[in-house]
Amino acid sequence: MKILITGGTNGMGKGVAKVLATINNQAHEVIILCRSKDLGEAVIKELNNTTLNNKISIILCDLTKLSAVRNAINKIQSEHSFLDGIFINAGLGYAAKRVETEDGMDSHFQVNYLSQFMLTLNLLNLLEKSESGGRVIFNVTEGGEIFWDDMQMKKKWSFDAGIHQAMAAKRMFLLKLHKLYRSKKSSSLSFVGFQIQQTVWSNQLNIIPAYMRIMATIMKFFGTFISIEKCGEIMAPLFTENQDDSLKKSGKFITWKKNRFVDIKEDMNILNQESQDRLWSISLGLCADEKTTQIANKLNKK
Repeated sequence: MKILITGGTNGMGKGVAKVLATINNQAHEVIILCRSKDLGEAVIKELNNTTLNNKISIILCDLTKLSAVRNAINKIQSEHSFLDGIFINAGLGYAAKRVETEDGMDSHFQVNYLSQFMLTLNLLNLLEKSESGGRVIFNVTEGGEIFWDDMQMKKKWSFDAGIHQAMAAKRMFLLKLHKLYRSKKSSSLSFVGFQIQQTVWSNQLNIIPAYMRIMATIMKFFGTFISIEKCGEIMAPLFTENQDDSLKKSGKFITWKKNRFVDIKEDMNILNQESQDRLWSISLGLCADEKTTQIANKLNKK
């Protein structure tokens, strides 16, 4: 399997990358989308040494810049003839203040959702060429709402509200894609939302305030956190299972509980078709990218 992982140098993404690179006699190819060349190359070296898999590479992309997303899309398209899966995982967490991107958007909205909306639409053609059944797995959590009148959160901002809005947007996006592809009888693509049951211990803890680090350390002692490797072990089957099993999960919001995947009941506001269509239209307008719009329009006509 050839899997693209956004945010693969830390946390859940790194855990999934490490496990995928290790299992099945190092058969899987892992492509890590990351912002830092130095960090990306360091992770490749680490994974090469620990997994003995030499099929690990990086694609540089700063998700705070739509221009960088376009460049990454072009590079992926030029270097790869197909993809078997994408892990939509990269995201900003804690932040002390609102940061606006060069594209004029709230950074949490753009990084955690919009840039990956654009990336996914432009790579669907590679997933369609997968012989194993292309799949997109979204790292999402429950809750959240779309602030339709203040989507960029200029009036009222908090990092946790920004994160949860992006999570709600990603869940709407995967449902929209699921419905569009299920309307095609020959479709082999699946779109799955996954919520890890426990918090993953990651390097993000290095940037949070001291009092939050102390709380996190105490919580780790009591077993609240899991390692990135354990997270990777739980999630790996979503990327490696056969096409039929993957398609059965498409359009679902799931988690891992009692050693099996179980469904999470989705919120009615996320299931609302009009809201999904509204977000889809707004997202295309914010991307302001002709090719992305053409892909979206073609999907809607199928």
